[in-house]
Amino acid sequence: MDKRFFLALVLTGAVVLLTPVIFPRPKGPAPVVAVDSTRAAAAPASGSVAAPGASAAPAAGLPASLAPLAIAAGDSAPAPVTITEVTLANALASYTYSSRGAAFVSATLPKYTRLGAMTGTVALEAPAEPLLRYRLLAGGDTVRFDQLAFTTTSDPATSRVTFTAPVGQGGEITVTYALADTNYLADVRIAARGLPSPAFLLTDLPTGFLSQERDSTDDHRHLAYASRAPIGGAERIDFRKPDPGERILRQGPLTWAVAKSKYFLVGLIAIDTTTSPFAELQVTGAPRVNREATRAMATVVSPLGPDGVHFELYAGPQEWERLVAMGREFEHTNPYGGWISGLVQPFATIVMKILLWMKRTVRIEYGWILVIFGVAIRLAMWPLNSKMMRSSIQMQRIAPQVQAAQEKHKGDPEKQRAAVMKVYQDAGISPFAPLAGCLPMLLPMPILFALFFVFQNTIEFRGVPFLWLPDISVADPYYIVPLVMGGSMYLLSWIGMRNTPPNPQTKMMSIIMPVMMTVFLFNFASGLNLYYAVQNIAALPQQWLIANERGKTPVASAPVQGGGAKRKS
Repeated sequence: MDKRFFLALVLTGAVVLLTPVIFPRPKGPAPVVAVDSTRAAAAPASGSVAAPGASAAPAAGLPASLAPLAIAAGDSAPAPVTITEVTLANALASYTYSSRGAAFVSATLPKYTRLGAMTGTVALEAPAEPLLRYRLLAGGDTVRFDQLAFTTTSDPATSRVTFTAPVGQGGEITVTYALADTNYLADVRIAARGLPSPAFLLTDLPTGFLSQERDSTDDHRHLAYASRAPIGGAERIDFRKPDPGERILRQGPLTWAVAKSKYFLVGLIAIDTTTSPFAELQVTGAPRVNREATRAMATVVSPLGPDGVHFELYAGPQEWERLVAMGREFEHTNPYGGWISGLVQPFATIVMKILLWMKRTVRIEYGWILVIFGVAIRLAMWPLNSKMMRSSIQMQRIAPQVQAAQEKHKGDPEKQRAAVMKVYQDAGISPFAPLAGCLPMLLPMPILFALFFVFQNTIEFRGVPFLWLPDISVADPYYIVPLVMGGSMYLLSWIGMRNTPPNPQTKMMSIIMPVMMTVFLFNFASGLNLYYAVQNIAALPQQWLIANERGKTPVASAPVQGGGAKRKS
């Protein structure tokens, strides 16, 4: 072997070994961990991440103009600060705030219960950190609010709490929360004075949620951030979309920006959409554990002017009617259909309106509402189905004549087309009848697709039992409903093939399609399977009547070509 090859290997090894020695990596500063003086220190949870852009430097490392706490000469750390928590409550929720960073810590929702092995009411919490955290960017330096010494002034009578902290030399930051009386809303005002310009408020949204659901894996799949800009509309960014460290920028002004799980959300809403305080949303991918994107980072950037920043904070359920009533297209925080939302959203909106209206009017369980809704859809489609099915019978009756016309002129496409059209005209059948015959099968599909997405994250169905089903929003634990759905689909196809000419392809499809749909919907929401099964069962009588009518319809014979057989001379 060439000696130059060995020489190259030696030089390559020398470069690999000597480079770290000659050019050592600079050592970064030791990480600083803030400790709550009123609680026992705990190690950060596994997989936890820092807020995007959070400064790791201690307070003393900041310029004097922005130093949050004065450190006397010879002191190694600021004096301990007592951390207080204040809870404001109304009939729907309890919001907890902390003087450590004037942060919004958690929200308890008495109307909703935890599912699965957990007990108690739903508590919206982020793992090992508050739901909302604040930072200040002024004069090119960043100050974390949890490094400031906030004092607390609360007034439970007015459901209001104010946090005040000195900053820099003569500056002051004030954060005020006021909880609404009858909604999952808090009015938030953040003001600052004595700071260099320009100044920006950085609001860090939740990096994740502690799951409250039976299926935490499915809950994690729905973790996402969403925002709405007046131009461009609502946009959703799933936690799994950005790779770890990748940043996605959403330019403002933004009407709102939220972090959401499957059924709940925490978000900031502009009070006046024409002068929104939200200039930008930054979403950054976080490290993943077992390939599950259970954490991500998002920051809302707001210019901090003389009047401060004023917005509403929503922390609660994704109740469709409530989100619609709040205006500002807030219902689009829970978009249906993903990348095909433009097609699915209108049908989903109609379906939700009908189901909620039926619930208010009939006042029965959602399971029975789905049964009634499935039967009602089939009854509403009965006239159209009958017309299309009878058109199919007419097509079957003239099929021999159509085939004869095609055979007679198979060498001349123009004459063939004219002959077939004449057969349709003489029989009084539209040439588009074959396509129209597929319409009864296609019409229910948009509703089925809409229900598919509605059951994905509609809280109205969460934890609702029906018969043996513990929750119509999750799969049937005994798999009875999907099997009934598949069996009824096969029975519907079998009845539809009665009194029709033998067709191996049709017979094969009558078996394959029910099997495919059963497998596809096997682990989907039992309520969706229930609706589809009821639809199939409700269609059986009509299919039976049409099949009997088809058996009584005579088939037209094909004309004898050439005017009959010629006699021998």
